[in-house]
Amino acid sequence: MSKINPAKITVIAPARLHMGFIDLSGSLGRHFGSIGVALNEINTELTMQVATTCQVTGQSAQRGLRCLQDLCKALNVADNLAINIKSAIPEHIGLGSGTQMSLAIGMALTEIYGLDLSVRDIAQLTYRGARSGIGIGVFEQGGLVVDGGRGKNTLTPPVIFQRNLPEDWRFILVFDERGQGLHGKQEVEAFKCLPPFPASEAQRLCYLLMMQALPAIAENEINLFGEVISQLQQSVGEHFSQAQGGVFTSHDVAETMAYLQEQGVTAIGQTSWGPTGFCALQGVERATNLLEQLKVRFQDNPKLSFACVSARGCGGKLTVK
Repeated sequence: MSKINPAKITVIAPARLHMGFIDLSGSLGRHFGSIGVALNEINTELTMQVATTCQVTGQSAQRGLRCLQDLCKALNVADNLAINIKSAIPEHIGLGSGTQMSLAIGMALTEIYGLDLSVRDIAQLTYRGARSGIGIGVFEQGGLVVDGGRGKNTLTPPVIFQRNLPEDWRFILVFDERGQGLHGKQEVEAFKCLPPFPASEAQRLCYLLMMQALPAIAENEINLFGEVISQLQQSVGEHFSQAQGGVFTSHDVAETMAYLQEQGVTAIGQTSWGPTGFCALQGVERATNLLEQLKVRFQDNPKLSFACVSARGCGGKLTVK
């Protein structure tokens, strides 16, 4: 280990949309495989520096403290560090909060202690990428990412496709403050109870993704891209419906997504276990207008909130001062 770096380390880790799995049963030889996209406007941002005692302040401080202590123990380094979490991705609403917190703290530790560790080394140490590799991929590269799932010897799911989305594509997010998606032991048990995912459906989704959705990104065809995402979401949502109470975890989000579909937007879905819903559309002005329309249409439901976000064209960012 090299000399301890006394500088202040800042890490920004982007939230992500998880747009769905490809093969939930490994019926074609590899388990899972998924598609997702990094976001600009929602992130975890923290600073770390050497201190006399271990102290974590700011948003999601308890989660940050647990993560720091676990990593320091695994790496056999001292935890006399001060972390301030300026912003934190909201927990358990489908935006990848746990993975991004782990990677942000892990990469800061790597810089402080001069460790030769990659993003994927940190992911393995913190048990990230057990199913989806999207969170790891967006921290590494940003943009839209497809991971190849898990094979017999997979350590973390490999990124097999990455591309930045067209600059004028936007996503509307729909939040329900009353609930959280399945996580932790509940999530593990839910996966154990799922019925087998048909091989024929995995084949269909693979074809749609490879031969329609990805070329559509290259040719700026948001409607064709969105059509595939909507089909993938419907298929996976139906598969998960017994565990989450329907295609969508939140009935109010489901109602909102139906309304959005009527407005002609595309890529209708739920990120991960939800309850957050999303859709895609082209044009900043159109997205802004639709956002205001939603606020008026659902003003009688104070637990619903909305945001317009853009795709992030780069991964996590580490700076040293």
